[in-house]
Amino acid sequence: MRRSANLQRLLILGLSGPIVALNVWVLTQLFQFFQGLITILVTAAILAFLLNYPVRLFQRAKFSRAQAVTLVLFITVTLMVITGITIVPIITEQTAQLFSKIPGWLQASADNIKTLDGWAKARNLPLDLMGFSDRINNQIEGLLQSLPKQALDLAILTFSGLIASTLVLVLAFYMLLYGNQLWNGLINLFPPQYGFPFRDSLELNFHNFIVSQILLAVFMGVALIPVFLALQVPFALLFAVLIAIAEVIPLVGPTLGIGLVAILLMLQNPWLAIQVTISATILQQVRDNVLAPKLLGDITGLNPIWIFIALLMGLQIGGFLGIIVAVPIAGTIKGTLEAVRKSHVKTKEPAAIEE
Repeated sequence: MRRSANLQRLLILGLSGPIVALNVWVLTQLFQFFQGLITILVTAAILAFLLNYPVRLFQRAKFSRAQAVTLVLFITVTLMVITGITIVPIITEQTAQLFSKIPGWLQASADNIKTLDGWAKARNLPLDLMGFSDRINNQIEGLLQSLPKQALDLAILTFSGLIASTLVLVLAFYMLLYGNQLWNGLINLFPPQYGFPFRDSLELNFHNFIVSQILLAVFMGVALIPVFLALQVPFALLFAVLIAIAEVIPLVGPTLGIGLVAILLMLQNPWLAIQVTISATILQQVRDNVLAPKLLGDITGLNPIWIFIALLMGLQIGGFLGIIVAVPIAGTIKGTLEAVRKSHVKTKEPAAIEE
């Protein structure tokens, strides 16, 4: 009997694997087909989730829900306009200047590597620094040559981005007003033993992760700007913002952001690149060991390997937005399954006592 039960279990597992894979593939295709719509909806939901905190503060100050939502949205739009007028033009100008200076940096880097390559060959060291440098330079130059051809596409994307931003703000406004009714209605579609744990786990994971990651990214950006200015780093604001955006990505984000900036600076000034790497790494350690434990804690309880897998899946399915929501979604699934399992254990314990 036990052998037949084991064979039946293996058969069920063997048949369920292809079915699960097929369902995942179908969901992926549906997501890619509706990717633009889903991206706008998810972005609006995240924005509404973040803005709900100041809305509650205004409600405590005796504002009605509609008044609080209108006031918060007005403040948000005002801050976005101020940012678009002050900071965005500076970052855009620095980006254009960076692209114009990279060819000169490549030439200076090639001269330095040529000198180092001659030194290595004079001592019969098995190094081909010039070949490696030429391959890197060719790839960067090819990327730079393709940028002017994409200027029209970039302009179209900018116009589309303005339209999408407007839609996101409008959707966020209505989600703040009527989101609770919609959310409670969706949760009530599920059985209580599944719906309530899913709701609690989703709110907890998204609250801890999204809010904390944004605060930590802002800390890195604000802290790096004076450091870069003191070190006389070119394009200090652009590089600080680049590292701050990368900080939103867990595990690999900090390394990617700091590494990219260090590589760009290495082309011009290797010693400055080392100083920037050391300074950013020190701030990163403060972020990880002082601030992050207080803000994040054990947000998901996931193994780092599962977090990395979730990030790869999020990148494949949803791009940068998929990376941002991958970890809280994985933590939500884990928290929901654990809550359901604990509820089943508690319901079984009284029955065992009665027997």
